[in-house]
Amino acid sequence: MADFLYQGHGSFRLVSDAGCVIYIDPFAGEGYDLPADLVLVSHEHGDHNQVQLVALKPDGKILRAKDFISQDKDGTIHYQKIQQQDVQIQAVAAYNRNHPKNACVGFVITTGSKKLYLACDTSETEEMQELAKEQLDYAFLPIDGIYNMDAQQAARCAKIIGAKQNVPVHMKPGELFSQQMAESFPADNRLILKPGEEICW
Repeated sequence: MADFLYQGHGSFRLVSDAGCVIYIDPFAGEGYDLPADLVLVSHEHGDHNQVQLVALKPDGKILRAKDFISQDKDGTIHYQKIQQQDVQIQAVAAYNRNHPKNACVGFVITTGSKKLYLACDTSETEEMQELAKEQLDYAFLPIDGIYNMDAQQAARCAKIIGAKQNVPVHMKPGELFSQQMAESFPADNRLILKPGEEICW
């Protein structure tokens, strides 16, 4: 059985069916006790890159946005895909006025029967139209409205993406979670996860 733990803010931990442990954007909450096969850092803001919270397995590694991005001479950006045991990770575009396109990524993570989109720090992107083809099970969307899109804009993105369930994350700066802000997210098929809660499959 796989489980996906919401640690709070924009931090997550995945344990796959095969026991692969992956942390995404370590910063907030509890649940850093399992040594990692992989730590994913979507960008280098301090609320996403606290890798010292995580102990690595002997062959564990940390991958940052720059490890997933290559850029042609004409400026075209390409996003890499990797496989870690039974987990496939595809980097995708994530950007806005606070997050340069060449220094920030989101992730589509596939393991077992589920496909998860972690938008990380972003606003609406042109590339979200392509995500609609992915038949996503879950979309985790920031709603802070300060550094990223707000709840209304995130709901528009949710409609474009078309995931089966939409989870609001990355709310008030400096706080793990805000119930009031989560409830302000008007997306269809909304799923509110509180820090410490898991999705299992």
